[in-house]
Amino acid sequence: MKEIKKAFYRSLPVMAGYVVLGTGFGILLHNAGYGVLWALAMSVFIYAGSMQYLGISLLTGGASVITTVITTIMVNARHLFYSISMIDKYKKTGKYKPYLIFALTDETYSLLCDDDDHPGENFNRYRFYVSFFNQCYWVAGSVIGSLLGAVIPFSTEGIEFSMTALFIASFTEQWINSKDHVPALTGLACTTACLIVFGPERFLIPAMLLITLVLTLLRKREEKKV
Repeated sequence: MKEIKKAFYRSLPVMAGYVVLGTGFGILLHNAGYGVLWALAMSVFIYAGSMQYLGISLLTGGASVITTVITTIMVNARHLFYSISMIDKYKKTGKYKPYLIFALTDETYSLLCDDDDHPGENFNRYRFYVSFFNQCYWVAGSVIGSLLGAVIPFSTEGIEFSMTALFIASFTEQWINSKDHVPALTGLACTTACLIVFGPERFLIPAMLLITLVLTLLRKREEKKV
């Protein structure tokens, strides 16, 4: 019970964003001709916010399996980088591990990456509940959006910006809560540089690689000082 309460309060900021974002996804999906069962199934089994938004275009555009696979890898490639920092945290999570890996979204990562690690089953349950609550918020928002889209006409122009808005909110929260702003500044600098060099369509993967390289070098430098 203690872990449930702690996880719920910790996940409240994500609830505020996920319900709104999930609603936007549900509305867009319904307007594309796919009903509430599609919204429910995609949010339960895919659960990848930005990829679900993009998935609507893939569905309506008749994309091939190969195109879908490649696009999914490109869009979610960032998970390969930030999930590395969770290896030690998730190493001894036992029966919770498969779901924790599946449910590691950007926002869930932002909640769990800086939490003090307490050994034992209780903290593993806490991580599970944070991840589970976050997915519940997303599923609920998706279903609500699909149902609203069926009864109320909506203009969906600009609704895709909601995902960007949540990323900005997560970044701001991390900036406020963390005393060390070097990783954040490194991310901003590397991303801006790659955006200029590679353009908006191809900057993501180079930016992630550059950020990983710079932070690795900085970490080695700090270790030598110690």
